[in-house]
Amino acid sequence: AVVGFAMSLLFHMSQTEACPPSCSCKSLGAMKGLQIDCSSRKLTEVPALPADTKRLYLQNNSLTSVPAGALDSLRGLEEVKIFDNPWNCDCHILYLKLWLEDVSAPSLTNISCATPAPLRMKPLRQLTGNELGICKRLLPIKCLEFFWRDLILIVGAIITLTLVAWALKFSKKLVCQINL
Repeated sequence: AVVGFAMSLLFHMSQTEACPPSCSCKSLGAMKGLQIDCSSRKLTEVPALPADTKRLYLQNNSLTSVPAGALDSLRGLEEVKIFDNPWNCDCHILYLKLWLEDVSAPSLTNISCATPAPLRMKPLRQLTGNELGICKRLLPIKCLEFFWRDLILIVGAIITLTLVAWALKFSKKLVCQINL
């Protein structure tokens, strides 16, 4: 019984220490995870969250985006509330949109874009790739970099093959002259 109490205390302490300082945390019971309430805290970024988070409340803050990978460790998440934030629906919002589609599709219902102006009040779930103009502009730049790299490699290969062919032709003439 003493060992069980000590383990329970240790488990509770480790959960308490993992709670983000700007949030309130509540244990959902032994081995059942945590409820992390970071709502209405004027947060501008998502805090580091414990991996055993089951319920996450981030609504009514000043979040504009979520860095790619920031929520990937929350594998056991059961509930997410992330609405009422001024989401900036540019290329960087794709991570959040795809993550919510995979983990908590119902959470997309109440999330709307605040910026840019053409997307203001548009629900995040309705956002399409065509509306993310910045993403479209990134692709040609990268393609252009690959084009020049590939062009240089091809030209280099052609020059090398030409030199090898010329060297072989020259070496045959040299061999023929030596034989005479």
